[in-house]
Amino acid sequence: MSSTNTKTLDHIVHLTPPGSVEATSEQFRNLGFNVVPGGTHADGLTANALVASDLHSIQAGPFITLRCPFSLVQILADGVYLELISFTHPSSYYPPGSAERKARDSHTWASKAPGWIDFAFLGNGSLTTRISDVINERAKRDGSGAVYSSESAGGRRRPDGKVLKWVISAPSLVGSAPRGTLPFFCGDVTPRDWRVPTEPPSNTEHPSTTQGIAYIVILAPTQELQSISRQLTSVIGNPPVASTETEITWHLDALHAKHGPSLVLRSPSDRSETAFVREEGVGIFEVAFAVKDSRREGSDDTPYGKVIWVPA
Repeated sequence: MSSTNTKTLDHIVHLTPPGSVEATSEQFRNLGFNVVPGGTHADGLTANALVASDLHSIQAGPFITLRCPFSLVQILADGVYLELISFTHPSSYYPPGSAERKARDSHTWASKAPGWIDFAFLGNGSLTTRISDVINERAKRDGSGAVYSSESAGGRRRPDGKVLKWVISAPSLVGSAPRGTLPFFCGDVTPRDWRVPTEPPSNTEHPSTTQGIAYIVILAPTQELQSISRQLTSVIGNPPVASTETEITWHLDALHAKHGPSLVLRSPSDRSETAFVREEGVGIFEVAFAVKDSRREGSDDTPYGKVIWVPA
């Protein structure tokens, strides 16, 4: 089990207010991403968009399987993709006490504020050599406290009739760091290319010249850094490559990149970061993209999340 890779970045989730996926897709197009619309999640609770892909269903651990009413994906050349998602309606849309209201209120991301809310690592698609067992054994040995739920099956049927299957494992809601701090795992049973089509090449070409993810920054209060660091190390399977009292960094893998992105956990260093931690607690503050065009260096903001441009 120790040889099982548990540090390959699969995708990053960006949430916007209910019913806003179409507007968000335009905002990301204006940032220089190729955004392709998809379809509808089975329960109708959420809409999503993948950066340059087709319809993608999500099943995030012991949660609801979603089929978005409007799907948008951005696939990057390194194999990572962005998923732009929103709930179809606010919670108040559903009658109190109804099954739909209960499903909406209990959804994994129901209490998340808009922005970068979660990220997934690539699982191995196995129910025998299970990612959850690998991580839980490490965490028990390390004493980190990280706990992952057993794999659950997910899947969908594409419009062309092809049936996609995968398994999901996510951090337990008890004992582990919050969702969006520790990744969930999505492991393909059927070929990943069916879920994340990188062909034709135009699927991964973006006006911004984005090639892939450079790094992800997770902010946390200083007093929580070490405990979260231990849990992330149990998940990733490797110790940090750099560590100070205020910032800890790991190297991750990407499927189609020689050098994968970095995952950075740090305490806030300015007013905006302090405000983020005060309001959101622990979570993803910014995502950096590696771009060919060096003139793109700098930062931009989506209405709800920070984007950094780094020369590739």
